[in-house]
Amino acid sequence: MTEVKQYDGETFDSLLRRFNKRVQQDGILSETKRRQHFEPPSEIRKMKLSAKKRKSSKQSSKYY
Repeated sequence: MTEVKQYDGETFDSLLRRFNKRVQQDGILSETKRRQHFEPPSEIRKMKLSAKKRKSSKQSSKYY
């Protein structure tokens, strides 16, 4: 559970910004999106393989 405490004199906007940043860092939204639908293990392997290919292609294009 993500918790953010309000500092003295802190505005609600800055508190909300800190909360959103903390949620992003903890990966809560991405985890809920990932768990929203069941994915068979074969689909998970395919996604990981395609991510690995994308990452390696980005790495190789940096050196040209």
